[in-house]
Amino acid sequence: MIGPLEYAVVVPTIGRPCLEDCLRALAACVGPPPTEVVVVDDRPAPGSPLPLRAARDLPVRFLATGGRGPAAARNGGWRVVSTPWIVFLDDDVQVESDWADRLATDIAAADETTGGIQGRLTVPLPEDRAPTDWERGTAGLEQAAWATADMAYRATALKEAGGFDERFPRAFREDADLALRMMDAGWSLHRGGRITRHPVRPVGPWASVRAQRGNADDVLMSRLHGRDWWTRAGAPRGRLPAHLATTALAGAAALCAVAGRPRTAALAAGLWAVATAEFAWARIAPGPRTRHEVATMTATSTVIPPLATWHWLTGQARHRTVRPLGGAR
Repeated sequence: MIGPLEYAVVVPTIGRPCLEDCLRALAACVGPPPTEVVVVDDRPAPGSPLPLRAARDLPVRFLATGGRGPAAARNGGWRVVSTPWIVFLDDDVQVESDWADRLATDIAAADETTGGIQGRLTVPLPEDRAPTDWERGTAGLEQAAWATADMAYRATALKEAGGFDERFPRAFREDADLALRMMDAGWSLHRGGRITRHPVRPVGPWASVRAQRGNADDVLMSRLHGRDWWTRAGAPRGRLPAHLATTALAGAAALCAVAGRPRTAALAAGLWAVATAEFAWARIAPGPRTRHEVATMTATSTVIPPLATWHWLTGQARHRTVRPLGGAR
């Protein structure tokens, strides 16, 4: 028999309309309701009111953190509640109708060493065509480890770890960092049985270019957790080494041209073109191959390698004095 469950839900938001769907799904759940739902407004300058009407009878508390990023927003949220468990939800997810009952089952199965339990994310993709590059990237969340799109943490484990590291300014890697610190401290993390839907949010054609800022956060992860953090966090390695090589070829072509070495410049430029074409085709081939998608992939595949390199170098400079955590290799 599952006893009473006390938990709070923390939802950081920047005021996106999807927050209404998130709260509506949470309010419609069958099962033990949250003791409190903390909606953390992290807009730098809140303007219009947040869409909180969908929360209905949920015990909602409002908090503002002034645009300091999702790590700071989540910290602000969990530190104002007193429940033994805190569930973090992103504002663009929708829990299933039996989510609360399954959460209760997940927590009832936890032993005293369990620090966190991850929900199972599902990403609905189009049935009538191949998914776009952005849709495939979002679908990768289904396999992501310890994603705070739906992650329940024991309050004592959060307090021991000190919460999220606010040096991670984006919704990227701050969840993996916390998970590694918890496991290094002896807590175990598990996947639960509850299911949360994560729709693909609409974005502009340059979203993949803006995402390259995360390369600076990867530098911070390496500084804190060592070079093997990818494996321990269950994170995909990505194409950064190839991006660095592609950018080096472009730089070599330009330098050789200026130095009056046309043959070497032509060779480097040719290799750059091959590398860029391979990257673009790797993104185009599994997709719908519409005119818009092909044009977007072609343009962004040219821009991404130098931007990834720039953000990686920026991260190297910004985090050069960061000291590794205990046990980092």
